[in-house]
Amino acid sequence: MDNGNDWWRGAVIYQIYPRSFQDSTGSGLGDLPGIASRLDHVARLGAEAIWISPFFTSPMADMGYDVSDYTGVDPLFGTLADFDAVIERAHTLGLKVIIDQVLSHTSDAHAWFRESRTDRSNPKADWYVWADPQADGTAPNNWLSVFGGPAWEWDGVRHQYYLHNFLASQPDLNFHNPEVQDALLEAVEFWLKRGVDGFRLDTANFFFHDKKLRSNPPASNDATGGIGADAPNVNPYGMQNHLYSKSQPENIAFLERLRALMDQYGATTTVGEVGDARAIELVGQYTSTGRRLHMCYTFDLLSERFSAEYLRTTVTQFENVLEDGWVCWAFSNHDVIRHVSRWEGEGRDPEALARFSIQLLAGLRGSLCLYQGEEIGMTEADIAFEDLQDPYGKRFWPAYKGRDGCRTPMVWDDGPNGSFTDGDPWLPVPDSHRVRAVAVQEADPTSVLTHYRAVLAWRHDNAILRSGTQRFGDTTGNTLWLERELDDKVLVLIYNFGVEPVEQDVPGLHTANLPGATGQYDGETLVLPGLGAFAGWRSA
Repeated sequence: MDNGNDWWRGAVIYQIYPRSFQDSTGSGLGDLPGIASRLDHVARLGAEAIWISPFFTSPMADMGYDVSDYTGVDPLFGTLADFDAVIERAHTLGLKVIIDQVLSHTSDAHAWFRESRTDRSNPKADWYVWADPQADGTAPNNWLSVFGGPAWEWDGVRHQYYLHNFLASQPDLNFHNPEVQDALLEAVEFWLKRGVDGFRLDTANFFFHDKKLRSNPPASNDATGGIGADAPNVNPYGMQNHLYSKSQPENIAFLERLRALMDQYGATTTVGEVGDARAIELVGQYTSTGRRLHMCYTFDLLSERFSAEYLRTTVTQFENVLEDGWVCWAFSNHDVIRHVSRWEGEGRDPEALARFSIQLLAGLRGSLCLYQGEEIGMTEADIAFEDLQDPYGKRFWPAYKGRDGCRTPMVWDDGPNGSFTDGDPWLPVPDSHRVRAVAVQEADPTSVLTHYRAVLAWRHDNAILRSGTQRFGDTTGNTLWLERELDDKVLVLIYNFGVEPVEQDVPGLHTANLPGATGQYDGETLVLPGLGAFAGWRSA
């Protein structure tokens, strides 16, 4: 379904992690030709767009989120011509193409940083966040890095500290300098001219810092509010209220500059990643007026919390601040433990969770983002320390194992390495994943993959789920009651987050044929089993 310039509103976006999707060369790393060869799977699933994580030139200290050339393709993944082929194949299949843009920081190998650090008077001297030490030689303030330790690194050439919110090899750009903004927008336009349909903006609230470099106050609670949320008890980052190191008011003006550029290219979109304890408030600001970001996502539903009340409260909070804005919902991505593993406690079965999750996600007002492998019920892999690649995991091991467990290769069949590669995969492929491979599930009409396809097709065919308003009924225990309304029709969706059956008085509904619905309904009373979902129609 393509609604012109608003195609993104309610779209299903499929996230591809290039390293782990398909290797075409035997190198053990996924690549762009591999992506092109597997896009039929994404189109058949029912997605309307793909989001490709970074494939740009990079030393790969943080798996490509340390960019050394914004307009280059790293040879590990192929060439610019290979990327053009991905766009061509995607568009042939009716898929839009969204790519990452990592604008808040670069690699220290970027030519801009190499020039900036040479002295304090070169043309790019002010392109990064440099600051003098305090009188005792310590860092300018107390800001912390998401990946552990201080957010400041001493440079012996300039005799100053530079800011890095992530690795020391990922220096932060100085967005207070208009030349930096101009250069980044030029890089964005490079990809627009190649036919890209949109951008996922990494750490979209990290672009600006407090010019006065004021220290952050202590946090009022232990919530990290986003990136780093998987390690709240081992990473002191969550002990600060990041009042000054990110989420600054100047961000709004840059987002408006970016949107003005996007609008010149017609049917494009942006989705911002917002990690902050004030994420809900920021999403309201960042997506308002129609002149900023098209949509955002946060870490609120990427958490370990799984209950009817938590979902109802969280979604309602977003609805209250959105006005004319938009949210992109996801349960899994490349930064968090896969949701079927996060939520499988208290007797919940991972496969039942996979089925329930897509029924729940499909009912929400917003756009949806699926992470590669969730459509076959992939679980979190247990990665040994000697196989670990993620610098975040290496920093906090063994208390926190990092993000490699959700980044293992996609499994296409039950052969060696799941036919991801003919070589040695960059991360191991567990046997427990191979038995869940796409080819295995293709042959099973009751599989999770078949269920995902059916639910997404049902959502696609019901405009009320894309365009309808949203409200919740009273939450009772494990039962969530959600209503979507459009053109005098109401779709009632009822979910049981528990493992035991629940009984609900639901008079006068006409069954809506939600795929995989498991409730017994006699026109008056609904009996819904554990992790069950039901949908029915009524007049407004």
